[in-house]
Order: sequence, then C-alpha cells, then structure tokens
Amino acid sequence: MQIDRRTVPAGRLQREVLLDVYQPEGGPHVLLLVNDGQDLPVPTAAIPSGVWVAAVHAGPRRRQEYGVAGIADYKGDGALAAVYSQFVIKELLPFLEREYPSLAGVKRAFAGFSLGGLSALDIVWQHPQHFCVAGVFSGALWWRSRPLDEAYRDDRDRIMHRRIRESDYRPGLRFFFECGAADETADRNGNGIIDSIDDTRDLIAELVKKGYREPEDITYLEVPGGRHDRETWGRAMEVFLGLIHKKS
Repeated sequence: MQIDRRTVPAGRLQREVLLDVYQPEGGPHVLLLVNDGQDLPVPTAAIPSGVWVAAVHAGPRRRQEYGVAGIADYKGDGALAAVYSQFVIKELLPFLEREYPSLAGVKRAFAGFSLGGLSALDIVWQHPQHFCVAGVFSGALWWRSRPLDEAYRDDRDRIMHRRIRESDYRPGLRFFFECGAADETADRNGNGIIDSIDDTRDLIAELVKKGYREPEDITYLEVPGGRHDRETWGRAMEVFLGLIHKKS
C-alpha cells in the first residue's frame, strides 16, 4: 500500500488543503473521497484492492466549509459549503486526475462523518455527473434552518431533507447510511428513538419517494451500541468499502 501526503492549492478556499492518497496494489477501479480525512478510521489493510482513497483533511473553518451548498443553517454555519463544493469539483478532482492519470474515468464515491457526511451527501446529490455513491456515517442530517422552538417543523426545517424533496430524481446514484444506536441521547419528538436515527430514516424515506429502492440503491446500517466515534465509524467503513469494491 502506497500512501502519498499531498498539498492541494485551493484558490477558492484561500488556503492549502492536505490530502492523503491511499493506493492499494493494482490499478484503481473506484476513487473514494473522504471528508475529515485526518481521522480516517480504518487501517490500510481494510482498504480493498482497486479502491483508491483520497482522504481530505478538514481545515480550520470546517463548520463553515461543510454543510449544504447555498443554504446556511440557522446559526449561519455552512456559509462556505458552496465554495467547498466548487473546490472539490473544480480543483480537487482535476488535481487528482492530473497527478494520478489512472484515475481518469473511474467511478467516484464520496463519504464523510457527522457534518462531513452531510457535506459528502450534498455534493454527491448536487453533482451526480461526477459521483455515483454517497457514504454518510452518523450524518448531521438534523441540519436545520431554524432553532428547536415552537415553530420548528421537521418536514419544513431540515435542510437536506428539503433539498432532496424539492429536487428531481438523479438516476444511477447509490447511498450508504450508518447510525449508531448510542450515537446520541437527544430525542426531540419524544418517540423513544434518538434524533440521528430518526433523521436518517426520514431522509431515506425521502429518497424512496424519489424512486430509489432498498436495498438495491440504499443501504442502511444501524450499529448496536455504536457511538459517534472513530471506532464505530471504522467498523461501518469496512462494510462500506466492501460494498463499493463489490459493485465497482
């Protein structure tokens, strides 16, 4: 396994972006981008042959750069998500194909953890011509346009759910969602199910309404006892890597 530490000049973000490129033996069949790549939670031995991983390190403005492009949350976070999306499409992908010509034309996936998972899902959804798979681990799918006050409504105020609901079907996309049963304790609607699981299941329901099918297009992994941490994400990431390797 060869691992290159690269520095990508990111004019749009006005900084340099650190990148670790994991290259298993043999040529690439799929390229997986990973947000929060500084915390990649799997050992190199778990990365299958043919799956090249570009682990993108988060920057100091992570909470501004990750999110839903063009729609900040109620606190103003995610204001640079559109800029980050353009960095990925206009700067990062061309950089990778220029530096590693064998990546040209391979299938691409994008994954992330927590807020990085929300970012990856949004970028895949908004750019289906560049990506075919999204991997969302403990995704921050609660991302909302207003606080949890008396006027808050799930069906209106969760930003990513609304984006999918108001968009057209994107043919050819596949999705992987993971939640840990102990990911958090919050239960805003008092139904006995933690919010991260509710938000994920509800987003899957929006995708099903669009025409995606389970399990052909959507995989949902709920980890018993799983937490919002690298150990849980590492176990789930091994499942995800196996899936994209099998279908690449």
